[in-house]
Amino acid sequence: MTIQNFVNGEYSNPINNNWIDNYCPANGKIYGQIPNSTEEDIALAVEVAEVAFKSWSTTTVEKRSTILLKIAEGIESRLDELAEAESKDNGKPVNLAKSVDIPRAASNFRFFGHAITQFASESHDSTGQNALNYTLRQPIGIVGCISPWNLPLYLFTWKIAPALAAGNCVIAKPSEVTPMTAFLLGEICNKAGLPKGVLNIVHGLGSNTGQAIIAHSKIKAISFTGGTKTGAHIAAIAAPKFKKLSLELGGKNPNIIFADCDYEDMLNTTVKSSFANQGQICLCGSRVFVERAIYDKFKTDFINKVSQLKVGDPGMEETDLGALVSKDHLKKVMSYIETAEQDDGTILYGGQEISVEGLENGYYLMPTVIEVKNNSCKLNQEEIFGPVVTIMPFDTEKEVLSMANDTTYGLSATIWTNNLKRTMRMSKALESGIVWVNTWMMRDLRTPFGGMKNSGVGREGGFEALRFFTDTKNVCIQY
Repeated sequence: MTIQNFVNGEYSNPINNNWIDNYCPANGKIYGQIPNSTEEDIALAVEVAEVAFKSWSTTTVEKRSTILLKIAEGIESRLDELAEAESKDNGKPVNLAKSVDIPRAASNFRFFGHAITQFASESHDSTGQNALNYTLRQPIGIVGCISPWNLPLYLFTWKIAPALAAGNCVIAKPSEVTPMTAFLLGEICNKAGLPKGVLNIVHGLGSNTGQAIIAHSKIKAISFTGGTKTGAHIAAIAAPKFKKLSLELGGKNPNIIFADCDYEDMLNTTVKSSFANQGQICLCGSRVFVERAIYDKFKTDFINKVSQLKVGDPGMEETDLGALVSKDHLKKVMSYIETAEQDDGTILYGGQEISVEGLENGYYLMPTVIEVKNNSCKLNQEEIFGPVVTIMPFDTEKEVLSMANDTTYGLSATIWTNNLKRTMRMSKALESGIVWVNTWMMRDLRTPFGGMKNSGVGREGGFEALRFFTDTKNVCIQY
């Protein structure tokens, strides 16, 4: 399978004719090639986007909305095909892609297709001065959207949809590890009537293609989701050029469990929040803190539940955990597990690679539970981004709050309690951009999404995304 760039509404090879092998995580085999595009490809994409912007930026809100809604319908009509492509590219179970990733991609376009029709300007009557101030929100121009490999189409569309809705033209780069569904999106956009040059999808390595996007002087904003180290590099390049930046980066999220929780609901959800998508979600609760009164019971019950998870062929309906995304990533995750004893940790379950019959060269790993004694250990401080969680007990609210905040990250946190006062205190005190109480991953697309500290800058979602992808202008008229 040869994947091509999508520029000016047409598929084409990279200008330099350089290619990268694309691997299937389930079996470890090469199943295609993707472009390794350079600044020449980005320059061409910017050139056609400049032309397209003149008309797209003045297209009526109603017309833009209609096209985005048609894209949503197009994604839904190809649910099975896209889910299978996502699984083949990423290693996640097909049933997960079909129930979560692809429906959410459609929802992203549908939500922003509607949201743009409600995105209103503000006006202020300056009483006594015979003046009226009003605010215009105008599209920025050409924006760059760079998305990660863990939720490929889900997060790709999360950036593209609001950018297009606001009237911008987009140069988008999916992860080179998972390019397939982004490649297919071009066909869907053409069928929906998106004008040529409005969305350009350019594939390649971050060091080549990504670097060209963030450095190009005519790309005025960058929306990036990925690792904190890469985010810092992007900021260093883009900030001196005064580009707008939205960076959604890593997380080391605490899952805080009090004894007064609804135990069974907590237990089932904690298994999910620990290992969904092989733990390759920036919002997974990778540090589990349990009140000492129920710690021993939780440890027994949690391990029992985790041991029932089936690791296997992503194409099988009964599979709970598929393959990790790449061989290199599997090695990285294993390197953390191998340091558990040095970190004074005890592996309670898992910690080993798995060979799946018929897919012996795939990248499979058992869900892993490690008991740790100190929150300052490497396992609790660094983002592992795999099916690995640590657990440890706590005695007081003050103690667990201190441990929860004691990392460089601040993306999300989960609290399990039925104490209202405690909920209010902790929700306010936790250094996290998102706090879930008695739930996990419950998303309302109207709400702001993003992190504190090293988990990023800016917010996505709802009107926050539309504000990011527009420039604000104040007009004052004295009459």
